[in-house]
Amino acid sequence: MDRTIGIIGLGIMGGAIARNLVDRNWHVIGFDIDPKRRNELASVRVAIASNAAQVARDAPIIMTSLPSPDAAHQVAQEIADANLSQRIVAELSTLSLADKIRFESILAKAGHVVLDCPLSGTGAQAKVRDLVVYASGNSEAIARCVELFADFAKESADLGRFGNGSRMKFIANHLVAIHNVAAAEAMMLAERAGLDPEKVVDMISPGAGSSRMFQMRAPMMVSRVYEPATMKVSTWKKDMAIIAEFAEDVGCDVPLFNLTAPIYSQAAEMGLGDKDTASVFEVLRTSTDRHSG
Repeated sequence: MDRTIGIIGLGIMGGAIARNLVDRNWHVIGFDIDPKRRNELASVRVAIASNAAQVARDAPIIMTSLPSPDAAHQVAQEIADANLSQRIVAELSTLSLADKIRFESILAKAGHVVLDCPLSGTGAQAKVRDLVVYASGNSEAIARCVELFADFAKESADLGRFGNGSRMKFIANHLVAIHNVAAAEAMMLAERAGLDPEKVVDMISPGAGSSRMFQMRAPMMVSRVYEPATMKVSTWKKDMAIIAEFAEDVGCDVPLFNLTAPIYSQAAEMGLGDKDTASVFEVLRTSTDRHSG
C-alpha cells in the first residue's frame, strides 16, 4: 500500500491527525492557509505543499478538515480544476448535508471518489487517536482507507450511502451538546452543595452518571481554565446550527438540545468564543450568582 496521504486543513483536528500519521510512518503532505500552522507541521516532518491542488497531485488519497462551507467549496474546486487522475477524497469536516453533497458533486464531475467521513471526538482526543471515523460512500474506497483510519482513530465503520457519516455525526454531536451542559450544571450544583470539586470529578467519572464529556470537561470546569480549546465555542455554535437544521429536516423535536443552544450563545456573548465549550460552566456560574445575589 502506498503510505502517502494528503491532508488539507491543519487545524486542531487535521494537525493532530497529521502528527499521528507521521509517527506511524506515513508520508504526510499537508496544506493550510495559515502560515503558522504550516510551520508547526513542517517542524514535525509533514511535507508542506504550496496549495490544495499540489496536495492532490502528490497523494492518491486526500483528507480534508476544513472550517467552513466556503473553504470546502474552494478546496473542491481547486482539486477538480487540477485535471488529475482519480483520487479518493475523504471529507472529515462537520458540514451540512447540502454542503457535503455540493463538495461531492464538484469532485465527482472531475472523476474523483468522495467519501463523507466526519469524526467523533475532540482535538484532545485526536491527539491520542481516540476518534471514531463515520465513513460513508463508496465501499471499495472506504475499504482502501481502513488501514489509514486505524492509524489515527480507534474505530471506523462503513455506514453505507454517502451522507450517512454526517447523519451519524449529527446524532453524536446532539448528545455532546447536552452532555457538556449537563456536566456544567452538575458541577455547579456540586459547588453550591459545598462538595470538593476535584473529589466530585474523581467519584462521578467512573460511575453510572458519567459521560465522556463529563470526564473530559469537568476537570476544566474545576480549574476554570478553558485553553487550549479542544472545541471552541464559536466553532461549536456553527455545528449546533447544522444539527438544528438536520432535526428540522427530518421532522424530529429535540427539546433538550434546544434548551442548550442559548447557553452556548451566552458563552459567546460573554467573550468566550475562542475558549473551550467547557466554558459554559461560566455561564451557569454567572446565572447562579445573579439569582443568589
